[in-house]
Amino acid sequence: MASSGPRELCGGHTRPQGKAAHPARQNRPAAGGRLRPVSDATTVRVRGGEVLISDGPFAETKEQIAGFNVLECADLDEAIEIASRHPTAKLGTFELRPFWES
Repeated sequence: MASSGPRELCGGHTRPQGKAAHPARQNRPAAGGRLRPVSDATTVRVRGGEVLISDGPFAETKEQIAGFNVLECADLDEAIEIASRHPTAKLGTFELRPFWES
């Protein structure tokens, strides 16, 4: 099976086109922003009741993104504390990345 690139998946366009391409133009709320690079990421896991923190991303080919949350925190320490209390932190991994500030 041949893999499809972004151009094929978007009908020949690398960027969505027209009114339908921009949710805000359809009067639907949208959230978004530019994430900082993976070099700015912090990974949070909880194993055996211990919070494990590492710099950088954590990704293995067997892992997948199950969802995302946007947190508004005073600093990285607060984000780590919130992520470490989430039940999924005991089973999975959280990658924390800041947004670029305007």
